[in-house]
Amino acid sequence: MRREEWGRLMASGGEEMGEELPFFVYGTLRPGEVNHDLFLKGRTAAEEAARLPGALLYDGPGYPYAVPRAGSEIVGELITAAPGTYGRLLAELDRLEEYHGPGRPLNVYDRVRREAVRPDGTRVPAWVYLAAPLLERRLRESGTEIPGGDWFRR
Repeated sequence: MRREEWGRLMASGGEEMGEELPFFVYGTLRPGEVNHDLFLKGRTAAEEAARLPGALLYDGPGYPYAVPRAGSEIVGELITAAPGTYGRLLAELDRLEEYHGPGRPLNVYDRVRREAVRPDGTRVPAWVYLAAPLLERRLRESGTEIPGGDWFRR
């Protein structure tokens, strides 16, 4: 699916209806990284290995960027918020990722609904932050890809 189709899916589904999806994280929010301790530690019900098909990882200034790309995948974790923490956690992650809402021009990342894949092959709908369109274009032109899509192995 193209980014526009994912955007329509998100706008017509999960976010407006209050759907509490897990988060697929692939950079500084992964266990052992600084933002995991600042934002997620003690606020999760589950953290499990997962992959995100159809995405590519680029190196950034101390954190990575993910962009859609067929045939590629990203390594990360599927994070499920602890009961009673979802709304606040979602708002804090949106601020961290500089996400202001669907299609907003100030977005650094867009939060989109995608399917993550557990090690057993189970597909799980999850929120993931992908580089917003202007940034995505710059990354594709001159960014540095992270081989294998794993932030820990860069």
